[in-house]
Amino acid sequence: MRDAINAALKDSMKARDAERTGTLRLVSAAIKDRDIEARGAGHGTATDDELKQLLAKMIKQRQESASIYEENARPELAAKEKAEIAVIQEFLPQQMSAAETEAAIDAAIAETGAASMKDMGKVMGVLKAKHTGALDFAAANGVIKAKLTGG
Repeated sequence: MRDAINAALKDSMKARDAERTGTLRLVSAAIKDRDIEARGAGHGTATDDELKQLLAKMIKQRQESASIYEENARPELAAKEKAEIAVIQEFLPQQMSAAETEAAIDAAIAETGAASMKDMGKVMGVLKAKHTGALDFAAANGVIKAKLTGG
């Protein structure tokens, strides 16, 4: 994943694509920060799964910012955030469809033996371990609640 991001950064710099280059530099800096944090904790570099979580977090932050900008009538800033989201998403697995999400949730519920809302954390843990980057956890949250409460 690191190599793909570095290669994309070099390509965007050669193409003089300032917006894409800026976004990729932000991603690269965030990865370096994560690696430094991991080394400080006695680990090596961050794993690909940790990088997927980092990129998912970056996307979520930009989605929140874009919605705030839209609410405050700043469409140009919202568009910039959405463009950054598109660049970051290139390095994550393809998002799961609604049917795939539901199947993954059913499998996680069966695997954990979840029967009530008390077990929601177990289900989310299994989903995060297997589907980080490919699953929209905000949307999955509602589906899991509905399944565990019988709704």
